[in-house]
Amino acid sequence: MPEPEVSEVDVPGGARDTVPMVLVDDHAILRQGLRSVLERDPSFRIVGEASTADEALAVVAAHRPAVVVLDLKLSTNSDSEGLALCRRLTGTYPELAVLVLTTFLEDALVMEAVQAGARGYVVKDVDTTALANAIKAVARGESAFDSRSVSSVVRTLSGRRQPEAQRLTDRELTVLRLLAQGLSNQAIGQELFISHTTAKFHVANIMRKLAVSRRAEAVYAASKRGLL
Repeated sequence: MPEPEVSEVDVPGGARDTVPMVLVDDHAILRQGLRSVLERDPSFRIVGEASTADEALAVVAAHRPAVVVLDLKLSTNSDSEGLALCRRLTGTYPELAVLVLTTFLEDALVMEAVQAGARGYVVKDVDTTALANAIKAVARGESAFDSRSVSSVVRTLSGRRQPEAQRLTDRELTVLRLLAQGLSNQAIGQELFISHTTAKFHVANIMRKLAVSRRAEAVYAASKRGLL
């Protein structure tokens, strides 16, 4: 899949083209290595690190970063403790971009991460340039998945059938195209000269008809069904 385009990032609480972020991984040496790699790019500013879910919640509350780079495995007792943390972070801070960076690549796990609010999912053997582009993309409010995680999403969604009665209306298809551009409900409303509430209603109907629960899922599902 094409690498996300790099552009200036306007983030709250930071310089215009600087992305403040927190690194969450239970291995200190991996965090140090990641910090060393990312700090070579002047676009990034590491404002905190954490090795556990509790530490991560405290660090994010204290520094309010734009991006959290999160490993899903935060202890020896669980391979996906990061999912619960992701859900808590995105629920508490809706504007926060969570990028999953992990060694695990399972179809169900990728979908769970999307459902938990992650804006991106990349595997740890990703190259430095692709990782930097993914971070900048999620900071801009876009989605960022490497080719393997996209394939996982597609495989999962392809098993879901769309009933004949659940086809999207012409208006919903128009809303869907704007949704794919990353527009918020308010922006969609302004573009179509409808209220924010009406736009939200259309988005909710689209997700219901596509049998998904997240906006990113709706875009992937629609693209693979030839709706975009």
